[in-house]
Amino acid sequence: MNTFGWLQIVIYLVVLGLLTKPVGIYLTKVYGGEKTFLDFIMRPVENLIYKLTGVDAKAEMNWKTYGIAMLFFSLVSSLAVYAIQRLQGFLPLNPQDFSAPSEHLSFNTAVSFVTNTNWQSYGGEATMSYFTQMSALTVQNFVSAAVGMSLAIAFIRGIARFETQNLGNFWVDLVRGTLYVLLPLSLIFALFFVSQGVVQNFKAYDTANLVEAQTIEKDGEKQIVETQTIAQGATASQLSIKMLGTNGGGFFNANSAHPFENPTPFSNFIQMLLILIIPAGFTCTLGRMTRSQGHGWAVFGAMMILLIVGIVIAAQAESSANPLYPAAVNQSVGNMEGKETRFGIANSVLFAAVTTGASCGAVNAMHDSFTPIGGMVPLVNILLGEVIFGGVGAGMYGILIFIILTVFIAGLMVGRTPEYLGKKIEAYDVQMAMLYALIFPLIILGLTAVSVMMPETGLNSLYNQGAHGLSEILYAFTSATGNNGSAFAGLNANTVWYNSALGFAMLFGRFFMIIPVLAIAGNLAQKKYVPPSTGTFPVNTPLFTVLLIGIIIIVGALTFFPVLSLGGIVEHLQMLDGKTF
Repeated sequence: MNTFGWLQIVIYLVVLGLLTKPVGIYLTKVYGGEKTFLDFIMRPVENLIYKLTGVDAKAEMNWKTYGIAMLFFSLVSSLAVYAIQRLQGFLPLNPQDFSAPSEHLSFNTAVSFVTNTNWQSYGGEATMSYFTQMSALTVQNFVSAAVGMSLAIAFIRGIARFETQNLGNFWVDLVRGTLYVLLPLSLIFALFFVSQGVVQNFKAYDTANLVEAQTIEKDGEKQIVETQTIAQGATASQLSIKMLGTNGGGFFNANSAHPFENPTPFSNFIQMLLILIIPAGFTCTLGRMTRSQGHGWAVFGAMMILLIVGIVIAAQAESSANPLYPAAVNQSVGNMEGKETRFGIANSVLFAAVTTGASCGAVNAMHDSFTPIGGMVPLVNILLGEVIFGGVGAGMYGILIFIILTVFIAGLMVGRTPEYLGKKIEAYDVQMAMLYALIFPLIILGLTAVSVMMPETGLNSLYNQGAHGLSEILYAFTSATGNNGSAFAGLNANTVWYNSALGFAMLFGRFFMIIPVLAIAGNLAQKKYVPPSTGTFPVNTPLFTVLLIGIIIIVGALTFFPVLSLGGIVEHLQMLDGKTF
């Protein structure tokens, strides 16, 4: 990769850093109920919503009530998305006359979009009507992101408040996050994407004649293809929120590699920026709400360092020559397989690291075609718990779990009761944090193991065998459980087993991990303030950042290194030895 490629990466990181503080300040005002520049437009709409739904905006909830409201809202959302899919053939805005997806695919998709995963076992332009894409999937892109943001704010309130059971009002947080953050930004950037060439219409698909006819083989017979179907649709409106809400569900099957969904390098840059601006902004919000801005920047530093390390490793791997290619093949540009030439290695690697550092399933290159080490970077990013900024909200409460573990271990190292921003970290907090940390690998490794033990249902969907095949199955369950949604490809997941298993992985990975988070937040909010002393471990220093990074890496390595050694690491050694899978 040349100097210009590295320069593009540096510019992206600098712009992200510059936007972190203003976004964080704005988020603080929104969730604090303070006046914003959008009040004259949004405040009447907000009040009308409360009036129509009977919500008392001044009434706050404890962690159990907050959690029940969130679960009820998610259940209703899941049923609505499932019903729209099953009735798709009878609903309007279906110029291609698509029939309803199967029961298991509809279940998988409903769960996927409600949990902010946006895993897709289907081809968007070949399966879902415009009505389904807009009324079901795009709506969930907004509200599932708003749910994650609400949970992060509830956790931060639990840290910032003392001697109370109140964590805020779920319905108010949901509405304000949607109206004041997601909706206006999505509108602005949807118009920007249209200006770049992203399609936004209700036209039926076009048919174009090929300049040169192509001969393909299908079911053992050769066929001559002379035409190509050009998909259309309301893409820009879904694209902006899929990125901003770290959703990732592509309007088209090729996702952000599709020229109608990501036409230019500039649109590619903005898409990557949208993925991380809210998660990064939450670090500033954490500092402001807890009245320790230094702590917020220490957390930002840990996230940024992990992101940069992943980018550098992947860039080096993808820029290197592949020893399996003949010596006569020119590999001066590195591994371009599975990448768009309009983006190149730098923007493909950066996009892969960004989208898996956050819980966003958007891709502009096929991770399955990366080199073994290059492909391990997005996989490891998710396996670490997606705390490298993470999804909107989910990344913040994920990193806060690791902060509690870090403070606890630091307390053990100096022989003191652990303290975190004026609160003693006690057994209950650590137990809930460990429950959160154990659920994640249990789901991933358990379902991966079951799949590789079932030749008829688990292995028949694989297009590759050996170490690479294991990585494909592991990536699928990692992506689903981590609510990421990106795919390693090479695996046909549109089967009864994978749609069902991945669906339950998404459910457990979202809601089974949210309950311990809310329990910790509720317990922290009730604690009394403990003044810092000479023995208090400061959480706003570079030492804390280093220790936090160390805990994240150690926990991830102890949990997942064995399965990684059987997948990407073995495949890398086989590549060096001249063997293919």
